[in-house]
Amino acid sequence: MNSLDGVMVVGLTGQTGSGKTTVCKLFEENDFAIINADDVAHNIVKPGSVCLREIADCFGTQIIRDDDSLDRKKLAQLVFNDSKKLELLDSITYPYITSEILRMIRFNSSMGKKLILLDAPTLFESRADDFCEIIISVISDEDIRIGRIMNRDLLTESEARSRINSQHSEKFFIDNSDFIIKNDNDIDSLNEIVRELSDKIKKYYNDKFKDTE
Repeated sequence: MNSLDGVMVVGLTGQTGSGKTTVCKLFEENDFAIINADDVAHNIVKPGSVCLREIADCFGTQIIRDDDSLDRKKLAQLVFNDSKKLELLDSITYPYITSEILRMIRFNSSMGKKLILLDAPTLFESRADDFCEIIISVISDEDIRIGRIMNRDLLTESEARSRINSQHSEKFFIDNSDFIIKNDNDIDSLNEIVRELSDKIKKYYNDKFKDTE
């Protein structure tokens, strides 16, 4: 599905620590409606949710706090360095994430918001790229990303490198994206890049749908 009632979904993904959040905010300033897949992932595991019960069935009640919320740190410790457990977790959560993203796309469409940016760090893993007409990946030099991750998540350098190594390479994103944003410079340069790309996408959208209006 790459369009719905005149909707165009643009997928935004990329390397951890590359500055996707900042890029997303700039697209929002350029009139894109935003769907944040991380927010979706948090919402589907609220206390009492079916998804959370399925996770607890697979990984044990130790990942549930006393207030019935998910203990994300304990779950991460279980799956982060175990690819099979991570795949199992993904197989549970991604169908719920995908369903909720589709619902939000339809809602935005019903509100007349036709240009939607799907901010999804795991865009390819969750197969949410199936929703997208265009895919943009944000990349950045590794040393810069390590510094950002350490500051953002209060991790050691070793922990930051481990997180980077568990994800796709820069080449993967380049090979699987329509556009690449290299975010190594200042905010003014990034703002200009996003503005130019936003204008290009808007023109593509208008050319695609002008005969259907």
